[in-house]
Amino acid sequence: MKKYWKSGDPFVWLTGGALAFSLLMILGLIVLILANGLSQFWPASLTEFQMKSGQKVLGEIWEREQIPEFKTDSKEDKYRLRLKIGNRDLYSLDFKWIDEANIEEREQPPNAIAIERWEWGNFYGYFSNLKVEGDVVETHLGDAWPRIHDFLDEMQDLRDQIKEIEEDEIGDISYQMQNLQLDIRQIKLESEGEQAKTQIAEKKQKIQELQSRFEEKEAELKKLYKQSQRYVLSMSTADELEQDIKIFDIVRIYRPNNMNVLRKSGFYAAKVWEFVSAEPRESNTEGGVFPAIFGTVMLVLIMTVAVVPFGVLAAIYLREYAKQGFLVRLVRIAVNNLAGVPSIVYGVFGLGFFIYAVGGTIDQLFYPESLPTPTFGTGGILWASLTLALLTVPVVIVATEEGLAAVPREIREGSLALSATKYETLWRVVIPSAMPGILTGLILAIARAAGEVAPLMITGVVKLAPTLPIDSHFPFVHLERKFMHLGFHIYDVGFQSPNVEAAIPMVYSTTVLLLLIVLLLNVVAIAIRNRLRKKLAFSTF
Repeated sequence: MKKYWKSGDPFVWLTGGALAFSLLMILGLIVLILANGLSQFWPASLTEFQMKSGQKVLGEIWEREQIPEFKTDSKEDKYRLRLKIGNRDLYSLDFKWIDEANIEEREQPPNAIAIERWEWGNFYGYFSNLKVEGDVVETHLGDAWPRIHDFLDEMQDLRDQIKEIEEDEIGDISYQMQNLQLDIRQIKLESEGEQAKTQIAEKKQKIQELQSRFEEKEAELKKLYKQSQRYVLSMSTADELEQDIKIFDIVRIYRPNNMNVLRKSGFYAAKVWEFVSAEPRESNTEGGVFPAIFGTVMLVLIMTVAVVPFGVLAAIYLREYAKQGFLVRLVRIAVNNLAGVPSIVYGVFGLGFFIYAVGGTIDQLFYPESLPTPTFGTGGILWASLTLALLTVPVVIVATEEGLAAVPREIREGSLALSATKYETLWRVVIPSAMPGILTGLILAIARAAGEVAPLMITGVVKLAPTLPIDSHFPFVHLERKFMHLGFHIYDVGFQSPNVEAAIPMVYSTTVLLLLIVLLLNVVAIAIRNRLRKKLAFSTF
């Protein structure tokens, strides 16, 4: 036994077992996230329950659990079901528990309808009739079903027209009017006299013209909104409550109990596409997360542009130029310690230095006409990116130094022997050879920055960003704007949502998406690193 322990085999098994256990834990976590995140897009069947009390309940079965038995000698297991009953505007709740012991009968009626709405969540019920401009035109579901979808397509086109007018045309007019108001304030701050009065009068004339256009667009909107009330779908719930729903307010309507696998697959694909391409709705618990995807990717790209030059230059100076001694060792210790500082500390620093100091100074120098409303003196994607750059720069410095140290001494000496200067050796030989190490630091920085939330909460991230940081207005890229982030979206939906239970699937789906984005960014960086390693394979000899 003593010989066996001295051989080291037990420690090999111990380390191997620890590795296997860790991998199983990670794999289990990923499987849990994928199973819960990807399953929410599949159209669940609707089940109607006839209770012993005579009440009828219609909804999706979300969960079955054993009822804890207290103060009873019964050894019989009892279970209950959690149903998503929808119809929040009628019942003021989305979910309901029912005991299986109280169920008399259950079925999945083929005529049960699920309606996904822009507001108030899903509606589950049965068709009563279809109205056009107040007149009932269909009372039979089979005849009304194709007409409902035709009207739904028409209303979707109408909604697109309204959105184009509200966000593009009226939004552009409002943007121009706001800029003209700022121009007037700037003229008043910078000059006086007749010339200033003339310029102000011209600006006001343009504002009046824009105001006239604004009123024309508002009148056009009123007409379109009036058209949105043409088609009304009358529905009844399982307990015979009546509800009128404008088709304009419907996102999609379907009969899940009457769908085959192919149609369900098409529905699933449409829901996934909506999730990655649409904007959120219903307090971020439904719809898509495209603004959060855009904000996350843009944040990481700006952070990368900021962190790589500073991190690499600092590492090059410490490794190649600085005289090695107490001061350099102290700097390295400080850099290593910075890697362990809590991220919220960086957020507080970014708030004080970038936003209040740098941003406030920029506002005073270049945007005085906008004050006291801040332009750069408030949270934005630029300041959040620079804060994350500070957070990750120690990782890049350490990885770059290790990459530089790994370059063989013979390569340096060979370059110098061929009459190359130290700068030429560094730029053309050492840095290209150390590039895989530099990219390793960048990969670690991207992985950490993409998942950070705490510093972003005080440097620019918001629950819902009305506009993206990129649009058609000059200068097209607006780094001062607030943004959405997938990590903060998970926190907000999972812990700050007014309807947490209904938001749980969105939390899992967003987590899956965040993992995929981090994986994609890392795969790109790893592919570049591996390509450089093959190209610079001579550096290992």
